[in-house]
Amino acid sequence: MAAGVETFARRRADDLAAARWAVPALLAAAAAYSLWLRTGVIGGGFWIDEGISVGIAHHHWTSIPHVLRQDGSPPLYYLLLGLWIRVFGDSEAATHALSLVFATACIPLAYAAGRSLFDRRVAVVAALIASLDPFLTYYAQETRMYALAAMLSLVATLAFVNGVLRGRRAWAAVLVLALAAMVYAHNWGLFFCVAVAVTTFAVARERWRLLVAVAAGTVLLYLPWMPTLVSQVVHTGAPWAKRPTITALLWGAGEVIGGVTPLALLALTAATVRWRGVQQVERALVWLAGATVAGAWLSSQVSPAWTTRYFSVILGPMVLLAAVVLVRAGRLGLVAGALLFVLVLGYHPKNDKENANLLAASLGRLHPAELVVSTHPEQVPVLRYYLGPGLRWRTTLGPAPDARVFDWRDAVSRLRAQRMRDQVAQTVAAVRPGQEFVVVAPVFRDYHAWNATWTKLVWRTSTAYTAALQADPDVALVRHVTTNELVVHHNYFKLLQAYVYRRLR
Repeated sequence: MAAGVETFARRRADDLAAARWAVPALLAAAAAYSLWLRTGVIGGGFWIDEGISVGIAHHHWTSIPHVLRQDGSPPLYYLLLGLWIRVFGDSEAATHALSLVFATACIPLAYAAGRSLFDRRVAVVAALIASLDPFLTYYAQETRMYALAAMLSLVATLAFVNGVLRGRRAWAAVLVLALAAMVYAHNWGLFFCVAVAVTTFAVARERWRLLVAVAAGTVLLYLPWMPTLVSQVVHTGAPWAKRPTITALLWGAGEVIGGVTPLALLALTAATVRWRGVQQVERALVWLAGATVAGAWLSSQVSPAWTTRYFSVILGPMVLLAAVVLVRAGRLGLVAGALLFVLVLGYHPKNDKENANLLAASLGRLHPAELVVSTHPEQVPVLRYYLGPGLRWRTTLGPAPDARVFDWRDAVSRLRAQRMRDQVAQTVAAVRPGQEFVVVAPVFRDYHAWNATWTKLVWRTSTAYTAALQADPDVALVRHVTTNELVVHHNYFKLLQAYVYRRLR
């Protein structure tokens, strides 16, 4: 009898030891696969926004917050990128690697949040979702702040539940720092902050005093940036965005977990779950994600600023909700998880954002002080990155004295005030007879992408500018540079072309 008990105990100990090793091994394998997946196009070419990121980061580190008065973004990511490029350089792979660090950190953070808020099973599933999530895979290879915002979203969600809902003051202090970092990383962090307040009153209103303390701490840390934020709201905004529809509101949150189909699959699975016990944390996650999206949607009806990448601020609650649904659904959760795995496993991002790097290579080395004109004004920083320093720059707005950043302040009204014939005349006057100059213009093939206030204006002014230039008898077209043969293979989201002109007299 004693021998049987001893054998059972030994087997039980072996099983527990194996279980302890299984979870780390599984997570290590998931992280390794994630790194392989998220470095597939790490050296891919920059697009508009990435060129702006690198250009801003190249300014003197202490001047970056002031430079951002022209841009509309908060400073945290650019400050971090400024430090990063001074150590690792500003190549595509080097700057994408910073986002890769943030995206990879989401895996252990998702596990830690799932373990703290629920249990080990939820933690493992959350970590697996974070390691395979197409949203993170895409933005892990982009020189922008979205992977950083996603990472901070996980930290803030964990700190909110432990700090406010469970009343742990140390975690409340962490929440203050996390929320401050979110609003300094992306403006949609402000909607997440509002969602924290809404969620507290919805599921734990007795914690209002702790919420007030967290809010006061966050506001105190954010106070230095508020004058710049007010200036950005008044003078920059996001005129390139359109007002979101009701459909966008309903399906928008699904973008951070792979899109509409995974969201629908998880919603159907959740409908079969019988929630047992206290549901406060689950309800809090729903409120956090829902109130953030609703606030952003309502705000975008007044001042449009709605795009898929901004949903990074709700990645934390969405990943944890998805993990809870799959675990609570039992066998159905296993089936849904397997289907979800199949849906996202085949996702491999392509280098399909822009062809600025290829166009620059086709143009070849330009003469020092040669004039380059971009009829899509905010393309100048990415073109400057690939064509190099030492050139002169103009846009349809006029001269561009700092080619590393685009001045968004009152850009719509400034561009509307321009007459393209006058701009062409000024361009030609800036070149001596016999000299060449380059005009870079978009290829307007996806017309749905050019119907917001700013993009429609760019389309109209670019067309008018190139038409006026072609009709000018003082210039002659030397060559037309395109990379159209690559469109079939890569389907670039934004495609550029260049015209090389020579002034005749």
